[in-house]
Amino acid sequence: MTVDLFAGIPVSDYRRALAWYERLLGSEPAFLPDDTEAVWELAEHRYFYIDVLPERAGSAVQTVFVDDLDARVEGIAGRGIEATTTETYGNGVRKVIYRDPDGNEIGFGGLPAGAPAPGVDGD
Repeated sequence: MTVDLFAGIPVSDYRRALAWYERLLGSEPAFLPDDTEAVWELAEHRYFYIDVLPERAGSAVQTVFVDDLDARVEGIAGRGIEATTTETYGNGVRKVIYRDPDGNEIGFGGLPAGAPAPGVDGD
């Protein structure tokens, strides 16, 4: 069974959001369905998109779990975006939160610092 995921973010200003998300994600969109949407493929069958919906802008909460959180955060900082919040949960899992110009929350999560990636036994 194939499952495709499209995680959407409502934004108020297309051009402003497009520029911000290109910096956050480090690439241009994979495709542009129309003149109010932009779509990035984060991994096979896993998409992230913005859509102009001013009445809903600012209310999204998305978290993307990545293998190397530190490298991701460093890359984002290198493109001029700084995190607004960093959290560490009791089990050591970390989450770094960014807020787009509308206030939408985009988080990147990762394993505890120094933990092996899933599927790696650390030997």
